[in-house]
Amino acid sequence: MWQPKMLFFLTVVYCINIASTRMTEKQFEAAVKLVRNMCIGKTKVNPGEIDKMHNGNWDVDNNAQCYMWCSFNSYKLMRKDNHLDKKSVETQLALLPENLHDYVVNCVEKCENAPQNYEDKCVAAYEYAKCMYFYDPEKYFLP
Repeated sequence: MWQPKMLFFLTVVYCINIASTRMTEKQFEAAVKLVRNMCIGKTKVNPGEIDKMHNGNWDVDNNAQCYMWCSFNSYKLMRKDNHLDKKSVETQLALLPENLHDYVVNCVEKCENAPQNYEDKCVAAYEYAKCMYFYDPEKYFLP
């Protein structure tokens, strides 16, 4: 069953794809907030664990790691083998606000092989996110 928030998110992404334009900062922030709220609900993560990651403390529980997988999966950034989907990243890059372009390109280059464990989707997503955070904490934007 489709949740209203998910339908809204898909509609926004569809409309952006049709227009072939970049998201504004406000649209981007709304999309990030939507994914955050959806993934909190799906993973039952304590929001304090998410805040810890955003403050540089990556000593979090498995629910927080699965939250990161949910985030990556929502943006279709990971393949089924739990590796980064570079094609999808390139597609999404065209939609991001211009000020994030270089950060994302450099993060993908630096963090493409960050995971030590591709067997566990949650751990792999967590390791990607952690690498992206420490690449440039000021620009880090994952939900």
